[in-house]
Amino acid sequence: MSSSRREFLGQLGVSAGAIGLLSLPLSAAPSDASGVSGVVGVDQQRWDLTWTRKLTTKHRVVFDVPEIENGYGVWRASLWQQEYQQTLGVPPSDTTTVLVLRHNAIVLAMTQAFWDKYQIGKARGVLHPWTEQPTDRNVALLSSKRGEQPAELDAMALDQFMARGGIALACSRAFGDLVALVAREDKVSETEAEQRAKSMLVPGVIMQPSGVFAALHAQDFGCKYFRAT
Repeated sequence: MSSSRREFLGQLGVSAGAIGLLSLPLSAAPSDASGVSGVVGVDQQRWDLTWTRKLTTKHRVVFDVPEIENGYGVWRASLWQQEYQQTLGVPPSDTTTVLVLRHNAIVLAMTQAFWDKYQIGKARGVLHPWTEQPTDRNVALLSSKRGEQPAELDAMALDQFMARGGIALACSRAFGDLVALVAREDKVSETEAEQRAKSMLVPGVIMQPSGVFAALHAQDFGCKYFRAT
């Protein structure tokens, strides 16, 4: 195991006792944000931008995740909150996290069924974050219930992140590559491929015009930007 990964995993181990704190809501109840009028026009009907209404807490961050990197970008989106609580005394209810999955990391927004059917792990050379061995699992959806990771890290999985109120956004441009993959492998039309791909998007992930748009628009609402991978 490389020293950088050992250090990162060690950091997770040290703070594992505080993982339970993540069960608290990540954000306040949705309300209109001040100072930004939002996007209007045709695309307002095409794209779901209601997530911006949740960006009202004092501390809000957008995590830009363009690479798979063993799922670490998704983990970091949860880790910062417990560190803010431990170090600054900021409760999770005073924080909001926006997670942008774009470029190569778009596959993290897809269900395990998608990974299995299209052999994503093998095709992308994905490594398990603990063993550093090739894996066919979506590393953003690991669970101790399947023996994939320690139980104290379950809260960092993408589905658990969203269950706590975290906002997960996906790049439609990168998603187009997955639609092309489905069309090619299943030998179906682009329209049918898009429907099939969307049916295997992790529930709760919100599609956006692009990952760049999502990261920039989150900053329009006062989010600090962090490149997570």
